[in-house]
Amino acid sequence: EKEWNIGLGIADKLEFDSYEALVEYEWAAADRLGLEVELPFTFYSPMEGLPRDSVPSDQLDALKLAVQWSFYVNPKQALSMALGYLNELEFSDFDNFGKPLFKGNVYNPFLVVAKRWGHNFHSLIYTGPQIEQNFKSGEVDTTLEINTSFHYMVPGTDNFIGMEFNKFLKAGELDVTLRPQMRLGISEEILVGIVAGISLNRDEERFSAFMRLIYEPGDWR
Repeated sequence: EKEWNIGLGIADKLEFDSYEALVEYEWAAADRLGLEVELPFTFYSPMEGLPRDSVPSDQLDALKLAVQWSFYVNPKQALSMALGYLNELEFSDFDNFGKPLFKGNVYNPFLVVAKRWGHNFHSLIYTGPQIEQNFKSGEVDTTLEINTSFHYMVPGTDNFIGMEFNKFLKAGELDVTLRPQMRLGISEEILVGIVAGISLNRDEERFSAFMRLIYEPGDWR
């Protein structure tokens, strides 16, 4: 399997809006072994009446490289488990680009457990620590990520509707975001994913929306 993703999103960050864009390529290098490369960008716009220098600088966020190995697959139980690692080499923002080029790194080992219930209902747990290192100060911050999701697959299609719960635990504080989502097949090779984000904490973000264009070349499916 090989897949291209192009994503566009917007988020209300209370005093400014952020606009996200990403290009992602993922493929199966071998049976049960997946690889991924992603380049995410973020652009910022202040709320009306606020100066431009009151918001963060636009940036190429990071070079993301990931690997995932499905170490357990049980067709009878419709259950699979995978171990993976995501590395995010963080770039300096555009105002300081090259001074230095990289400002830090995020180390993210993770575990995925996926289960199908009956023929059309699917659940998934994704969890692991995010260990962020600042190269200049040497400071290290750790956040525990626990994401759970539940989806209904429309019979005979690649379409689904579902809900994802993103939970981040850092310094004893829990941040929760609800993400209702859906995926629609436009053709045999092209799908569209749509996700909304509703923060329950609302201390850094109120609402977000994201759309992903997925291209799966027919010769490789």
